Amino acid sequence: MRIAIFGLGYVGTVTAAGLASQGHQVCGVDVDTLKVEHIRSGRSPVVEPGIEELIATAVAGGDLTATTDSVAALERADVSLLCVGTPSKSQGGTDLTYLQRALDDIRQGLEVATPPASGFHAVVVRSTVPPGTGDEVVRTAFSSVPPGWAIGTAMCPEF
Repeated sequence: MRIAIFGLGYVGTVTAAGLASQGHQVCGVDVDTLKVEHIRSGRSPVVEPGIEELIATAVAGGDLTATTDSVAALERADVSLLCVGTPSKSQGGTDLTYLQRALDDIRQGLEVATPPASGFHAVVVRSTVPPGTGDEVVRTAFSSVPPGWAIGTAMCPEF
């Protein structure tokens, strides 16, 4: 399976390394070029027991790559996992800015990326978000998609 992972913090990096270690083709996407460079060089941008070895092996085997280019990550991808930060706001709400940015990047990327052979692409939110975000934010981002793509959405929060 080809998997695009948006966000290379703790959740995204560990998820990417784990999936790549199982033979999936994983491409991590992040706006932070240092995180991307760490992955590309076979190193981890986060501290987690055993993660360095998983990343080094997956990168050396060609199962794990990283980029700042969401279109490259979406190329023929079967699924996108959104592992971006969702920090608390000063008044106690959740800041969905990074989630919305990732959704926008995916939506725009669909315009130029090649869909998977099946034409079906799943967008799965791994970030912790308030109830209703799936219907109110994620699903509405894909109310219309370019020809050749069919999009499904799901929630699989980190906690």
